[in-house]
Amino acid sequence: MPTISLCMIVKNEELHLARCLDSVAELVDEIIVVDTGSADRTIEIASEYTSKVYSYPWKDDFSDARNYSFSKASMDYCMWMDADDVLKDTEKEKFLNLKQTLQPDTDIVMMKYNTAFDEAGKPSFSYFRERWIRNCSKYRWVGAVHEVIPPVGRLVYSDIAISHKKMRSGDPDRNLRIYRKLLAEGKTLDLRQQYYYGRELYYHKQYEEAVSVLEQFLLSEEGWIENKIEACAVCADCYYRLGQDAAALNVLLRSMSFDLPRAELCCEIGKYFLEHENYHTAAYWYETALHRPKKDHAGGFVLPDCYDYIPLLQLCVCFDKIGDRKKAKEYNDRAGALKPYSKAYLYNKQYFDNLHIS
Repeated sequence: MPTISLCMIVKNEELHLARCLDSVAELVDEIIVVDTGSADRTIEIASEYTSKVYSYPWKDDFSDARNYSFSKASMDYCMWMDADDVLKDTEKEKFLNLKQTLQPDTDIVMMKYNTAFDEAGKPSFSYFRERWIRNCSKYRWVGAVHEVIPPVGRLVYSDIAISHKKMRSGDPDRNLRIYRKLLAEGKTLDLRQQYYYGRELYYHKQYEEAVSVLEQFLLSEEGWIENKIEACAVCADCYYRLGQDAAALNVLLRSMSFDLPRAELCCEIGKYFLEHENYHTAAYWYETALHRPKKDHAGGFVLPDCYDYIPLLQLCVCFDKIGDRKKAKEYNDRAGALKPYSKAYLYNKQYFDNLHIS
């Protein structure tokens, strides 16, 4: 059975750290905690779980710190988690089973990363990340921000999910500040970093600059397809916020030059036509979203609701506007079957009940 070193980098995580370590301590074979400058009880808490606690100066480079943590590992595989991550009880048996059954030629195990949740706690935003990485020198983190280990060798996809459960907000400007510093130092961002730089600009409502960066990224013949498709979605929202609706639609449609349409993009195109009162065309795109397969293993960001709940709810709106309230109610009922607690579904249900639509 393979052994696992849990490798963490932390700073001022006294609120989260014990919860994270409690969730995995009994499942891993070694715990390594690298502190990058805490001023709270983080080091004290980490020392209750492991003697392998190290201090390391923060250099505005996540890969540098993560690679240092990996350098201290002595087990077969390195596993990373952030302090505000947790392995839920429902995942622990699957975790142990994977340790017992993992093929020895596996280099990287990809696990789901659930980073947002709806009002019932169901994941509403997820994607696969490298989670167990063979402990050898060829696997190293790259990227000062939004760091990644290039996926080479034999990859295994697991349905085990790590949940990101932040209890307090961090420094919202940190990532953009690091990118600005790199550029001021004359550093060149690779294509992946260009994409994430564009996203950071978008998060900071710097829409014109975000569009410039993302459009330049989209012009490149290289780059990961999933990043290209997601860049189209982010770029479109920038255009919307700049009052350039036609440009938004164009870049959404452009996403299909990279691959077959994703449900997330179909919902965005449907939204465009719904807001422009072209209800039949909007319905077409929402229907298309319902029939698109999830491409979880492609590695891109996945919004599960875009494959069922959101298009069903929006089809209810479309057909109500068209005047076919019976069909509208059918779609709302289907949305309610997925999320009976949804405020939108319950509001619509009351609306149809008042109209005596059966």
